[in-house]
Amino acid sequence: MKFCSECATPVEWTIPEGDHLPRHVCPNCETIFYSNPRIIAGCLPIWEDKVLMCRRNIEPRKNYWTLPAGFMENGETTEQGAMRETWEEAEAEVDIISLYTHTSIVHVNQLQLFFLAKMRTPSFSTTSESNEVALFSEDEIPWDEIAFPTVSNALRLFFKERNSGGPFNFHRISIDRHNEQNNASTTQHEIHI
Repeated sequence: MKFCSECATPVEWTIPEGDHLPRHVCPNCETIFYSNPRIIAGCLPIWEDKVLMCRRNIEPRKNYWTLPAGFMENGETTEQGAMRETWEEAEAEVDIISLYTHTSIVHVNQLQLFFLAKMRTPSFSTTSESNEVALFSEDEIPWDEIAFPTVSNALRLFFKERNSGGPFNFHRISIDRHNEQNNASTTQHEIHI
């Protein structure tokens, strides 16, 4: 950010009075500009014993497989964002079951949320964001072609819990490459599918 969006004065990178972190601050009108983490909401859509995945038609990681997910929009809940992204990327309608993975990716300022979701019907289609969409059983998943580690993590946790007979649990994961810290915790509560 170079200029104040309120008065067009060049901004300064400084710690505002009463704060503890540097921010973009306008020296003229004293507006403080906060940079907040981005929230990505998505679904792990289930149809019978398979999960719905999309081959990305956009960067980053074009032509790699992912779960339908994307940036939240203003004015929507995380569940609404996850359902909207599932429609936009796969034209699939889902019902949210429960939040499944909550991953803080500190070094890129992201929070990624994946919800377990049941597909209403086995209907889906390619879109401008996905050049291929398919249902996969565990042994059919192209594990070497998964776009993001957060997607691999969610899928592995899902199949591990499903194969053990459940219950499905909520998983909180933190990834911070700057500090080389990765933490994971599981909150025990049953998620009924």
